[in-house]
Amino acid sequence: MSRPTGRVLTLLELLQSGGTRTIAELAERLGVDGRTVRRYVDHLIDLDVPVEAVRGRYGGYRLGPGHRLPPLMLGEDEAVAVLLGLVAGRRTGLTTATATAGETAAAKIRRVLPRPLAARVDAVLESLAFTEPAGESAAPDAGILLTLADAVRHRRPVAIRYTDREGRRGDRTLHPQGVVAHAGRWYVTGRDPGIGEDRTFRLDRVADARLLPGSFEAIEGPDPARRVLSGFATAPYRHEVTLRIRGTAEQIRTRLPASVASVTALPGTGSPSPAPEPADAREPDRSEASEASEASDGPPWLRVEVRAERLDWLPPVLAALDLPFVVERPDELRELVVALADRFARRARRS
Repeated sequence: MSRPTGRVLTLLELLQSGGTRTIAELAERLGVDGRTVRRYVDHLIDLDVPVEAVRGRYGGYRLGPGHRLPPLMLGEDEAVAVLLGLVAGRRTGLTTATATAGETAAAKIRRVLPRPLAARVDAVLESLAFTEPAGESAAPDAGILLTLADAVRHRRPVAIRYTDREGRRGDRTLHPQGVVAHAGRWYVTGRDPGIGEDRTFRLDRVADARLLPGSFEAIEGPDPARRVLSGFATAPYRHEVTLRIRGTAEQIRTRLPASVASVTALPGTGSPSPAPEPADAREPDRSEASEASEASDGPPWLRVEVRAERLDWLPPVLAALDLPFVVERPDELRELVVALADRFARRARRS
């Protein structure tokens, strides 16, 4: 590479770092005079790189928006960061439906890496393993994602064509508040102006999205991520579970996150009414009475509500919490808890 060509590429790298660079600053960094800087800028413009001249006391040059991406100049650390980000995004589902776009972008970066660095990156990729995702990842269409993000930024209504979980298709109007990535899936959340309620839609089920005329006022309330998580916790499911658990919200959230359960305070801090005990229940011994006395000074009781398709996973979760709890409903869960406790007791007695 000739020396002037190398300096032109260095100039491009400086401009890509952002902001406006004065001619004096560029001349000093490149080791040339101001006239040569202008000539290098002309070279970039001839290559269709959108360089803009900024007039005024603090004027100079900056990169402007162009009809295509200019050549990128990445340092070694930057190239490795981008490459690993592309790989991780593909494996965790945080990619668009055009999966080949991430693969081709990674291949382009990999191809231009210096050989020693490429070998080290290959070593990382060969030794890197990912745990299996919680569920099947569903990627959104890139065009739909960009349209919805633009609607969020400018508070524009958007019309979407959506297919729900039952396979029913329909057209919806949404005042989008935000786009949320959660557990390998993408969601858009906002207000449905037709019914005046908050709605959340999976982006992979959106077949089309287009901006509508007008704008809307900012939506007050929780941020988009909290809206999505609370929507999971309150969505209709086969079983509606109500518990009272004695502990802090932080303790409960370690096993029952916001996407699974809602946690609210109960009036007062006294212990709840105990469930009826069987007639042959023995009297508590001294150690149990002592534990009960100590528990009376502990944290308050909280109401925990869970909606679930199945109940069999809840008893082990409650056992892992290791906090006092009462099952208010349903009776089926109470029976499952008792059955689990009996199994634990039998296994503990085995020699």
